[in-house]
Formats: sequence, C-alpha cells, structure tokens
Amino acid sequence: MRMMKLSLLSLAVAGATLSHAALAEEDPSNLITQGKPILDARYRFENVDQNNALRDANAQTLRTRVGFQSGKWYGLSSLVEVDNVSRLGDAAYNDTRNGQKEYAMVVDPDGTEINQLLLRYDHRYGNAVLGRQRINLDNQRFIGGVAWRQNEQTYDGALAQFKPLEGLTLTYAYLDNINTIFGPDNGRFDNRTNPANIEGHSHLINAQYLLMPELTVTAYSYLLGLDNIAVAATAPLGTLSSKTSGLRLTGAVAGISYALEYAQQNDYADNPVDLDSEYRLAELGYTFKGVQLKAGYEVLGGDNSSGNRAFQTPLATKHVFQGWADQFLTTPADGIEDAYLGFTAPLAGGTLQAWYHDFETERTSDSYGDEIDLSYAHPIPGVKGLVGLVKYASYNSDDVARTVDTDKVWLQLQYTY
Repeated sequence: MRMMKLSLLSLAVAGATLSHAALAEEDPSNLITQGKPILDARYRFENVDQNNALRDANAQTLRTRVGFQSGKWYGLSSLVEVDNVSRLGDAAYNDTRNGQKEYAMVVDPDGTEINQLLLRYDHRYGNAVLGRQRINLDNQRFIGGVAWRQNEQTYDGALAQFKPLEGLTLTYAYLDNINTIFGPDNGRFDNRTNPANIEGHSHLINAQYLLMPELTVTAYSYLLGLDNIAVAATAPLGTLSSKTSGLRLTGAVAGISYALEYAQQNDYADNPVDLDSEYRLAELGYTFKGVQLKAGYEVLGGDNSSGNRAFQTPLATKHVFQGWADQFLTTPADGIEDAYLGFTAPLAGGTLQAWYHDFETERTSDSYGDEIDLSYAHPIPGVKGLVGLVKYASYNSDDVARTVDTDKVWLQLQYTY
C-alpha cells in the first residue's frame, strides 16, 4: 500500500512537472524567441546575345530579401518576406516594363513587393497554409516558384496537406491570384502574355504515395482558371486556362533512378479555345561516387488547329526545363520534343553541371535546333553563406525553326543568412 501511494505521488509530481514543461514549451513568446530573421542578397550580371536585330542585353540587378520566420505556438506560425529588385547601372536590357525594346529581354523588373505573408498550422497529420506563399509541387514542371528569376513567383490562396497514412500525402490548394516574375507592377509596355498578377480561380490537387523506396506514385489534376493572361499577345484572354491531369512514377534502386510521366491537357473555365494535347516524359539517371548522370525524353504535344493549342505550362518553373536559354517558355503550336542528357558532379569544392538538348517539333519532326548548358557554383572562402555562380547557355537554331541563335552568360553572387 505504501509503495502504491509513493507511486501515485511520483506520477502526480511527474505529471505536474510535465504539464509545467508543456505550458512553458507552448508559451506565446515562442513565436518571437524561437523565430529567425530572413536575409538574402543576390547580385547578378546577365548578358544576352541573339542573332537578330535586337541589341545585346547587359543587365546588372540586385535582389534583396528580408523577413522573419516566427517560432511555433500550438502548431501555429507565421512568415513575412519582402523582396526588392534594383537595377545597377544602365538599363541596357528589356525587362518588359522599362520600354527598352531595342534590347534583348532580361525579365527582372525593378520593384518592391511582399513575396510571402502567411499563417501556417502544423499537425501530426499534415499542415495548412493561408496567405501569400511559395508552392513547388513535385519537380515544378507544372506548379513552381521560378526561383531563378530575381522576382520569385508566389501564390495567394490556401493550401492543405493531409498525411493519413505513412507514405501518403494528399495536397489541395485554392488560388485566386498569382504574383508573377513580371511584377510587381504593370505599365504601358506590358502585354496580355506577361501580367504582374494573374487573376482567376484555380484548384491544385496532388496525391503522392511512397509504395516502396523503388516506387513513388503521384496522381494530380491542376484546374487553372487564368482570366487575364493569353497564350500570345494577340490571342484572346483566358487561352491559358486549362485542366491538366496526369500520373508520375519515380524511384531509384542501386544507384539507378527513373521517372515516367503522362498527362492530358484540356480547356477549363472560360477558355474560348478547345484544348486537347498530351505530355510524356521518360527519364533515366545513374549516380556513382557523387556524379549524377541523367538522360531523358520529354514531349509537349502540338495541335494542327488554328492558333496555338499546344500543351502549355504557364505556372511551371520553366527555366529548369528545355534548356537555360529559355527559348520555349511558350510551347510552339507544333509542340516540342526534347531529348537531353547531362551530368552534375562535384569539382574542387564546388558543383559542375553540363547538359545537351536536341529539340524537334512534335507534329512534323522538324528540327528546332540544339543547346549546350554549363554551370559551376562554389562557396566563397571566408564568408559563410556566400556562393558564386558562373553559368552559360548556347542555343543553336535550325533554319526551319522560328527561333534565333542565342548565347547567355550569368555571373552571380548570393548571400544567405
């Protein structure tokens, strides 16, 4: 009996201690004391040399990002983040807003904007986010943040992730505005292909299940109601509204990785044009002693109807795909087939990348041309968080293509606190 009383007393004391610790752990002051500042500065020089009447572009810009990520209180947290993009030196480039149309394009307009402003709730079974936020789904082929450009693409809306079973993640997002890389402001030099904000009502549905280390299955349906943007400057508004549904299989075994994907795209919302096109991807990779080799074949289908009804990816992080020279940000009406191979490898404390692309039309198998991409990134000694980057892209156009020979060079320094 005495032992039982002692045990009950011990449990009571332990419970009181745990309750006190839990209360202390969930103190509202944690939102501030456990938070952390955000500071990021990225200087970039970009040169664009095209074989046409446009003058070579030389852009120097500085992107400064400041903000604060709060700590958590009963799963609740918040984040605020502000970006400023400033031109350094002469405006010898067309940023789509400055009216310098005699120069090649570098899409980094000046301006200051709230990049993210959100409330977040985390639970053992998932999370929910409300406000302006970064959304990157899967490999960002359809939904991404375009982080390469100085003004990142972010989304206004609500996102919820539910994880009812181990390995299963269900994601749903509702969007009513997209803050594009062309912002923060419109002006007299923009057109209907590059608004600062894309308005409309969109729904993102994504279900991912890790069946085993060798196989992850992702099914998705992205219903994009994009009211004030068009596939071309002379096309009707709403022609990029679409429903894209597909299936993606990925996995890796013994150093060999793969990705297989198929999607179907149809018109949605108030799109005045009938859409019916396909997306296909087959990719194989191999990793050995830190060197990652990869080869793939990606197809965005065309259409023989009037106008451009090819498979489009208006909210993708497009710079990652189809070459760094960004010649196919809008899929041509004849579609595109991209056969590519390349590698990523450690080198002298940094990272080297090299890629080759061969582009053909999907409908007629004519050649658009080919491209070589090279980059090298290296931390700057003596300054924690500072990384330098040298990057080069060379696109060689075929005579039958409606593109032009393009060379791009980037020099970049980025500091992240």
